[in-house]
Amino acid sequence: MRRLSIILCAIAAALLAPAAARAGISDTAVKAAFIPKFARYVSWPSSAPGRTNAQILICVIGDDPFGGMLNQAATGQEADGRPFAVRHLASAAGASDCAIAFVDGARTGEILAALGRQPILTVTEAGSQRGIIHFTIVDGRVRFFIDNAQAQARGLTISSRLLALAIGVNQR
Repeated sequence: MRRLSIILCAIAAALLAPAAARAGISDTAVKAAFIPKFARYVSWPSSAPGRTNAQILICVIGDDPFGGMLNQAATGQEADGRPFAVRHLASAAGASDCAIAFVDGARTGEILAALGRQPILTVTEAGSQRGIIHFTIVDGRVRFFIDNAQAQARGLTISSRLLALAIGVNQR
């Protein structure tokens, strides 16, 4: 009986370890899938540099937790009849053509400050520095907060449909 218990514990441990690893990858994949979809619920000012490009440019600035997942999630998708392109940047330099910027890493605050009030939808995760959309995990699910006041200050309009999905909205 004791031997059976040990065997069952070993099997359970072997099965749970890959599940935990898949959960981390799954959260990252869900975030990657969300990012292009946000563009369908955001309006940029007509004067925004990203509005004149043939593609909607998603930039990853700083650390890239996605590997190829964001590129894969954006491939074949469109918003306003325009396809997505993904660019990876080490800093905010060169980000003026970005419509969406995912910012991550130790320099998140510095990068967000460098982006200033440009009409760029900033997306962040973890840490205390938050972009307009900020991912978090609640009860094992990917959720997000929206800073609508920050969006409005940048000339962005976020659809009430997206605001309704957020777990918190800053309107001030």
